[in-house]
Amino acid sequence: MSVRSAAFIILLAATVSQAQKVTDPHASIVDVSARQTKLQSTTDPLLRDAIKHLRSCVAMPLVPAPTSPIDIPHHYLNGSNGPTNPAEAAATRIYGAFENRITAGMNQYVATGNHAESACALAQLDAWAHAKALLNYDPKESSQAWFQVEWTLSSAGTTDSVLVNDATLDPAQQARVTAWLDIAAHKLISYEKPGDGNNHHYWRALAATSIGVTASDNALFQFGIDTYQQAISQLDNNGAFPLEMARHERAIHYQGFALQPLIVIAEFATRQGIDLYAYQSHKRTLRDAILFYGHAIDNPSLVKPYSSETQLAGFGSSDFAPFRFYTERFGPEGIPSSILNALKHPTEATRIGGNTTILAAR
Repeated sequence: MSVRSAAFIILLAATVSQAQKVTDPHASIVDVSARQTKLQSTTDPLLRDAIKHLRSCVAMPLVPAPTSPIDIPHHYLNGSNGPTNPAEAAATRIYGAFENRITAGMNQYVATGNHAESACALAQLDAWAHAKALLNYDPKESSQAWFQVEWTLSSAGTTDSVLVNDATLDPAQQARVTAWLDIAAHKLISYEKPGDGNNHHYWRALAATSIGVTASDNALFQFGIDTYQQAISQLDNNGAFPLEMARHERAIHYQGFALQPLIVIAEFATRQGIDLYAYQSHKRTLRDAILFYGHAIDNPSLVKPYSSETQLAGFGSSDFAPFRFYTERFGPEGIPSSILNALKHPTEATRIGGNTTILAAR
């Protein structure tokens, strides 16, 4: 670990005594036992449909851990917008397969109580823990590698926060996985620099928050809380994130992409007794950002003051997945139609735990 990295982590640890701490390492993204009780007796058509179409970890092959340093081409062929790079998609396929498999097992366990599925998800995590995956990269050589690690760790951390609630799982495996994720999360945030503040900063915060809870790592947990509060301070008077509005034809998409980790951080914090949803800066809360996103999908002209380019459409299930948590907590009143219409169908995003209908829908 570099001197700069060590100093950063020491600084984080020094702030914990002045702020919130993890109070329950088993308080995952959901109340697992209550959720299982709900789902095993549900007659709701939406939930029944979501359960019926869940993937199975057991039915998927083991995803071997990458053995070489992570080196991923840039997502875009040029700059931060425009055509995407097919080479990046090929290089990240293994990480997508890993996320799909672990969230499939976790979702099955939540929905059905199937211990074979939870054991499968933990075994998949443990295989990567043994290989010390997600540790061999350098953002100076491949910034896209750093980005991929933040997303995959968010998926792994959220998944493992549920798995720690299954007392039938191998405790030695669980200990290895938790220790590996904790090390990987500290490495992830050690590259942070003052002024970092776009969606990548938020995704690294979700990885830190989810893993910090399970590992009872207050430095990681505090990093997530601080980052959330920083994000709210960045909102403009319309509820837009200025750095995401600078993403040309993808401004609306990036507003939503920034919201995904922030909503899940707020859920984790709520489970620790901290109401981040109520946190405000210059009279703005996360709700303002959610409303701007939904209204902008319905009316893209709202983005014209930020970007003259025609906004890309094509919003799918993963774009709306985090709002399942929000609307179930606060209700549909005032929520834009674009979001409410999407939530009439099952929603899924592996980076925030897979099928959010399974995790949150009432």
